[in-house]
Amino acid sequence: MLSYLLFGMSYAFAAGIQPGPLQTYFISQTLKNGWRKTLPAALAPVLSDLPIVLLILFVLNTVPSNFIVVLRIIGGLFLIFLAYKAFKSWREYEADQKVPESSGKQTLFGAVAVNLVNPNPYLGWSLIMGPIFLEGWNIAPTNGIALVIGFYSTLVITLAGTIILFAFARRLGPKVIKFLLGLSSLVLLLFGIYQLWLGTTSILEIFSVK
Repeated sequence: MLSYLLFGMSYAFAAGIQPGPLQTYFISQTLKNGWRKTLPAALAPVLSDLPIVLLILFVLNTVPSNFIVVLRIIGGLFLIFLAYKAFKSWREYEADQKVPESSGKQTLFGAVAVNLVNPNPYLGWSLIMGPIFLEGWNIAPTNGIALVIGFYSTLVITLAGTIILFAFARRLGPKVIKFLLGLSSLVLLLFGIYQLWLGTTSILEIFSVK
């Protein structure tokens, strides 16, 4: 159970740090309206991901188990791709770069709407979280529960931290954000390699049985 909890926490941290539509929305609203008004929006993934998660888990639960193994390998490659994007963002990050403003209203529901059209939750749950959740749940339901709790609790804390951090961006934020981007790139790369190793091992076991 601990391994699933730690994976959920680590992946959530890396996902929460990555530049994307939701993070851009948070940053722009923080710089315009302050961190206190923006902070409740950090709960947006908890609300918006529920229909996404249920749909993807339903689909994954109907496909053959061998297909889940293939998804694990694809997920590993996807994590390595995210690691490359994070590394590229780290390399190109400038402390004085301007953050594009968002035209959306600064509310929790605005953040939920942004996340519903954000492709990252769909890709993350289809290729990474979904297969690992089903694997853990089949072993013991507590594994799946630990994965979800670790992921969403860490994601909310990471997003809240991003909001607060950018409230003080003029003094500290940019340097810290660049460091976290580099750290998330390393975390994603390690988990990508780990996913590939697990997927490859599972395929070899399937062929050895046959």
